[in-house]
Amino acid sequence: MGEPVQIPPEKMPQHVAMIMDGNGRWALSRGKPRLAGHRAGTENLRRVIRASVEFGVKYLTIYAFSTENWGRPPAEVKGLMHIFENVIDKELDELHEEGVQLRHIGRLEKLTKKLRKKVLDAVELTKDNNRLILNIAFNYGGRDEIVYAIQKMLKDGISTEEVNIELISQYLFTAGTPDPDLVIRTSGELRTSNFLIWQSAYSEWYVTPTFWPDFDREEYAKALAIYAQRDRRFGGVSEEYYE
Repeated sequence: MGEPVQIPPEKMPQHVAMIMDGNGRWALSRGKPRLAGHRAGTENLRRVIRASVEFGVKYLTIYAFSTENWGRPPAEVKGLMHIFENVIDKELDELHEEGVQLRHIGRLEKLTKKLRKKVLDAVELTKDNNRLILNIAFNYGGRDEIVYAIQKMLKDGISTEEVNIELISQYLFTAGTPDPDLVIRTSGELRTSNFLIWQSAYSEWYVTPTFWPDFDREEYAKALAIYAQRDRRFGGVSEEYYE
């Protein structure tokens, strides 16, 4: 454990979302195959989860596999599925003991029957934990999520008069989870990549050139410190302008 993070509780984000980018480039820069980067990124996730608990973050959402990632080379996709399955097998018991509640956001249909069962079993096992809520966005896309919500509303016979922001939020994969206060993207890319596009409408963004496998506790603490300095106005005006 490093130095304590000196951030007032009221300035600490309740919900942090992360685009874990740069695994492949991290590996290639070291002369390793891309899957080695994904494995290193998985190892780093354990450290980030531990740091989130330490810092007092209540919700952590990670972008593990997008709906567009199916377009990657078949060998890489197969390897990612294998890594995800191994993570559940190796980490589930410890996460459960540490009070982490696992939630899946996205669609399960394209996953294998075996992997779907592992995901659902993990969600069921940890459903009563509340030390940290970990949303895993796997086979997730922001646009697809909105399509899913509209489909569900139509099936439920929702009338046009009933549709509002609050109702739509209740039909999203993240229903019951507050919108992210802070979205962190590693590797320096300046795009949202179809991640939480509804929920992050007023989130603060922090982009670092650091590749995900190297995004350690100190980098995380730096992001939180910068967030704490932000003036979140949600489309309004700060009180200082009224003085």
